[in-house]
Amino acid sequence: MSELHASPQKRDTILYLDGVSVSFDGFKALNNLSFYVLAGELRAVIGPNGAGKTTMMDVVTGKTRPDEGQVVFNGGVDLTALDEARIANLGIGRKFQKPTVFDTQSVFDNLELALAGSRGVFQSLGFRLTPEQRLRIDEMLETVGLTERRAALAGDLSHGQKQWLEIGMLLMQDPHLLLVDEPAAGMTDAETEETAQLLKRIAGDRSVVVVEHDMEFVRALDARVTVLHEGSVLAEGSLATVQNDARVVEVYLGR
Repeated sequence: MSELHASPQKRDTILYLDGVSVSFDGFKALNNLSFYVLAGELRAVIGPNGAGKTTMMDVVTGKTRPDEGQVVFNGGVDLTALDEARIANLGIGRKFQKPTVFDTQSVFDNLELALAGSRGVFQSLGFRLTPEQRLRIDEMLETVGLTERRAALAGDLSHGQKQWLEIGMLLMQDPHLLLVDEPAAGMTDAETEETAQLLKRIAGDRSVVVVEHDMEFVRALDARVTVLHEGSVLAEGSLATVQNDARVVEVYLGR
């Protein structure tokens, strides 16, 4: 049995949702949702509007509490019992569609602030970088392709560069799992391609779940794809597999 099709095991599954349901005023945003993400995996999640993609991320990060079901992280941590801050401290990072960076600070300083922020407010008041931390920021600048813009103000970056900076800021806090919401939205073709390569590079050391509508971007990720529809998993597999699934074509790709 291949790894992609293996049953989830505690030791190799970073995230496991089992029978998760969420209702808002009678509308079932998630309906008995079950799926898992392996440690170090890059996963794409697609589906029509209202399929439950955002609610799924809200549940994982503690913003929304499910009506029923299990959400298990890193081999046994029950996320449904924790608040957003506790979940973030466990090593779950989330990147929203619109980048949030400190526009009046340099690219380097944004990464430094992200590193300092992981220490807590009071410890950060007198925060000074060690040589090791400076090296880590330099390595992150290289990872996200912003070495030549290190001294530039974040507000002067292109939309795509701001997205890369925010990903770098999240990575400074060493997440085990990164949830990324529509990173390709508003990017140029070149930025879209570079973003796909970036996400492929950073997976492996951590798990990365990407919610996306752009099928060309999903193709560039070359990852396992989960298709959500009406709050449940409709199909799962390679992009080619789900694109050839008649149900997926009917409810999503054929529109």
